[in-house]
Amino acid sequence: MGKYDDIIDLPHHQSAKRPHMSVYDRAAQFAPFAALTGYGDVIAETGRLTEGMAVLDEDALAELDFALSELAVRAGERRKIKVTYFVPDGKKSGGAYAEYCGVLRRADGANRRLLFEDGTEIPLARIVRLEGAD
Repeated sequence: MGKYDDIIDLPHHQSAKRPHMSVYDRAAQFAPFAALTGYGDVIAETGRLTEGMAVLDEDALAELDFALSELAVRAGERRKIKVTYFVPDGKKSGGAYAEYCGVLRRADGANRRLLFEDGTEIPLARIVRLEGAD
């Protein structure tokens, strides 16, 4: 005779005070939980790649300087130009390159930036290429 033979065939107990829990709710109470909230975001941020700002060689600097001087000569013209520039990352070292296309309002030599009609400002030190300025 087994240890539980006297109770093995009895019906399963159902509480008269509490409603029966669904299979879905029972499973949910044993499901894994996020013990380290935000850890996945930290891992994703660590894995996100950034690049460093390129150092322009003499030829590229001369080409950029020529394009900027052309902009200064034609300062009164409403010219649409395309600028490739470096945007530093706010969370880690490095950043990414972005392109902006817009109508130039003026080149601000005192603060070393380009000002566009829509209010965009791009620092001259971060510019790597200008198109439409020739």
